[in-house]
Amino acid sequence: MDVEILRKVALFEGLTTTQLRKLGAALHLKEFPASSHLFREGDPGASMFIIAEGKVRISKMVPGIGEEALAILEPGQYFGEMSLIEDGPRSADAIAHISVKVYELERERLDQVMFTDKELATTILWTFVRTLSARLRETNDKIRAFFALSSFGPK
Repeated sequence: MDVEILRKVALFEGLTTTQLRKLGAALHLKEFPASSHLFREGDPGASMFIIAEGKVRISKMVPGIGEEALAILEPGQYFGEMSLIEDGPRSADAIAHISVKVYELERERLDQVMFTDKELATTILWTFVRTLSARLRETNDKIRAFFALSSFGPK
């Protein structure tokens, strides 16, 4: 695995080359054709993915409407990281927008790497905290905007 790919992933900022190599050894390369599901909302989750090539669409099915795309992710971006922290089901679908190559990092393999390198563990966990905090703030802003718009809509 090319360490330079991991160096570009925001989640791994601050890790040394040695730490990136340890992490890279825990990854598995997977390929998916366009329109195939990497996972579906509600599936059990125990891994995250880093996009090496292609694009991945994160979406939810909205009853009566259909698929609502939440994001289109590109090389260097990651998704599914919530499953490394909690045992809950996947919160959305991940679909290959075009054919895609991803590196999968399983929770068990990450746990092994973090157990052997406490500094790496601390850096990754603090990055998780900042990422989840930013996403929570973004969600709160969207909810606030939704309620502001709904109070001015037709009655």
